[in-house]
Amino acid sequence: MASPSSKSELISYAKRRLGAPVIEINVDDDQVDDRIDEAVQYFNEYHYDGSIRTYLKVQLSQVQQDTMVTDTDEVVGANTIKEQNNYIEMPEYVLSVLRILPFNDKNTTNMFDLRYQIRLNDIPSLTSTGIMYYTQVNQYISMLDEMLQGRTPIRYNMHQNRLYLDMDFDQVGADEYIVIECYRKLDPTTYTDIYNDMWLKKYATALIKHQWGENLSKFQGMQLPGGVTLDASTIKQEALDEIRRLEEESRLNFEMPVADMIG
Repeated sequence: MASPSSKSELISYAKRRLGAPVIEINVDDDQVDDRIDEAVQYFNEYHYDGSIRTYLKVQLSQVQQDTMVTDTDEVVGANTIKEQNNYIEMPEYVLSVLRILPFNDKNTTNMFDLRYQIRLNDIPSLTSTGIMYYTQVNQYISMLDEMLQGRTPIRYNMHQNRLYLDMDFDQVGADEYIVIECYRKLDPTTYTDIYNDMWLKKYATALIKHQWGENLSKFQGMQLPGGVTLDASTIKQEALDEIRRLEEESRLNFEMPVADMIG
């Protein structure tokens, strides 16, 4: 079918685009599975439709051992942090970590807090000065928080699967939660519409075509009955050109923009 919704349907679609069943596609089933997995991996890591920005919740524990984070409806189960290393074991599907949400609450009700006192004094003047002054005060308070307290430094690598938190854990009580803002891969077995993405279908077909050319290159120049000669190099070169064009298209049109570094 032209709208695949599973891995097997995408394989059938790609083979039909290459000429099956009119032409025999000389690629082993395991090789086809590998090429589809490569295409989905590239789609997850470089295509903006292959990942999603989400939030994971981690519950801290005082037990000094490492446990794997498990995913349940975007809520990460109870996790432990090793004090000497200060890291959390992250699941494999997390591509990048943007930040952890700050522990301080800007909507505090503590009467001795600076924000509470400023807002208490500002509320009567809102009717006369308008909302602009109130907005400026809040921006000023946020700037003070950024300068005096700042964000919690984090370090994460997707192949290491560890989120390092460079912070003092004495300020966080036991069994409290840390909310992590991150990008995670979309699972094609759950979100099957991934297999129907136009770019992914073309890219998977090009990878299978290149594998086909690789397999036929062993018989390059061999003459078949009827005077037909195999031309594996042309198939390989056409596939490579398609792969390069699709990867360039992905980087230019579908990749998430690189965040600017200031300072």
